[in-house]
Amino acid sequence: MDLDQSEARFASYIAGLGSVIGHAERTRPLRDYCMGLVLPGERKSVEPMAARTAPARTSAQHQSLLHFVANADWSDEAVLAKVREIVLPAIEKSGPIEAWIIDDTSFPKQGKHSVGVHHQYCGQLGKQANCQVAVSLSIANHAASLPVAYRLYLPEAWTKDRTRRKKAGVPKQIKFKTKLEIALEQIRWACEAGLPRGVGLMDAAYGRDSQLRAGMTALGVLYMVGIVPDILMWRPGTGPRRMDKPMNNTGRRDEPDLVSAKQVALALPKRAWRTVTWREGSAEQLSSRFARVRLRVGYPKLIPENLSPEWLLVEWPEGEAEPTKYWLSTLPEDISFEKLVDFAKLRWRIERDYQELKQEVGLGHYEGRGWRGFHHHATLCIAAYGFLIAEQATIPPSASRSAMPFQVPPIPDNYRPRGSALAA
Repeated sequence: MDLDQSEARFASYIAGLGSVIGHAERTRPLRDYCMGLVLPGERKSVEPMAARTAPARTSAQHQSLLHFVANADWSDEAVLAKVREIVLPAIEKSGPIEAWIIDDTSFPKQGKHSVGVHHQYCGQLGKQANCQVAVSLSIANHAASLPVAYRLYLPEAWTKDRTRRKKAGVPKQIKFKTKLEIALEQIRWACEAGLPRGVGLMDAAYGRDSQLRAGMTALGVLYMVGIVPDILMWRPGTGPRRMDKPMNNTGRRDEPDLVSAKQVALALPKRAWRTVTWREGSAEQLSSRFARVRLRVGYPKLIPENLSPEWLLVEWPEGEAEPTKYWLSTLPEDISFEKLVDFAKLRWRIERDYQELKQEVGLGHYEGRGWRGFHHHATLCIAAYGFLIAEQATIPPSASRSAMPFQVPPIPDNYRPRGSALAA
């Protein structure tokens, strides 16, 4: 990798972001903050980034970066839009946008003062814990994904606590919304913003919600979503007998034909199951056993007048006692089996990218407590990650894709981060 060219592209990239960030004096801390996120280092919080980006004036740099991320009044939405504008062509070099991926990510936290922190399910730990949770929408193809919307989930206990809201700087217009409501809001925004259309992908935590699925259909967004096996549906070839009464998820007397997705899967004939191979990443091929069937899905409220059939896709790996994964999809009836499975598995993209955002760019390293700082840090992490995506697109396939795009400045010998054993 030519370091001079890479640094020139970084300068051009920052100039582009600087054009929407407001005052000209913000361009330097913008550049230094993004540089600190890209450079190697175990911790990407403000203090160690200050030492990396300005070794000769670490204290002043610390104050500058801290003010820029925690207090400066610039628009996250404008910066994310500019990142999208610059990085999208690099992503599309590998093919058009194929998916809109809804997901959330969590950040374990101690104490109760960091904005949005609450005892709730923490995906990073796989259990209930004290954490913050953010919901995001990413655009993706098989080569890359880029978050284009990012919003902290504010638990209801927070929305009602005026003291904590004020201390954390939560805007007055922020009201309680479930993660599902935030997700649909982001999808609606993406439609209104005219983003390149993709198939909506999400895991069962979101896909199980019929209102979210109905909302996507109303917006004209096709989906492939994970579901839980107890979601009710009609057996293939059947449908609702009455369209004017509400339905609940435990069945109902006037709809005796409703069965669970698991019951449908277990009743499928042996010939319905076949081994399908899909592409995971740029090279690795994976395979498993799947079945698919067209059917109509139950709704917990009034049944829609035009209840169209959907795909139920089920994965049942060899050697497992029962099916392991279920999806619903509004993709066309004539889609190939292989393409249907490929869309179901494309959601893995966000898992890997979030891992890189956290481990390589420091998405979870912000130590401030306020609403503005939380979102500013995430926006700058996405900006830094977007630059790395664009840089990857400039590297020939035969070259190393892990090369550092910049020269790494030395950290002063006498620098000791707070909390280290040598800091005293």
